Amino acid sequence: MPSFGPIIPVLRIFDEYKAKEFYVDFLGCTILFEHRFGENFPLYMGVSLLDCALHLSEHHGDACPGAQIRIRCSDIEQLLSALASKDYKYSKPGKPNATPWQTLEATIADPFGNRLTFVQEK
Repeated sequence: MPSFGPIIPVLRIFDEYKAKEFYVDFLGCTILFEHRFGENFPLYMGVSLLDCALHLSEHHGDACPGAQIRIRCSDIEQLLSALASKDYKYSKPGKPNATPWQTLEATIADPFGNRLTFVQEK
């Protein structure tokens, strides 16, 4: 059986500025690459936050807006505190929620309706 690497979700975005404001300035992601097929073409961009990689696409058909992804996090309280201190206009993270399946979780929506659920196992 072959080995498999980590999954890299593709999320639909509609505005490069808003995407960078959320993913880079607010979440703290690093831009891995930016690609366009030509001048005035949609953006396809890779970002990472430590071991978590995401691809963001302005291309119609690459992904559906409103997706939800789950991202494992070792210290959700620290993450939410750091994000709250940035005072981002469009997201005010609070406390994580405890779940019946023994995790702490917090969901943060991006400007395009995608939901990123950060999950810490107890």
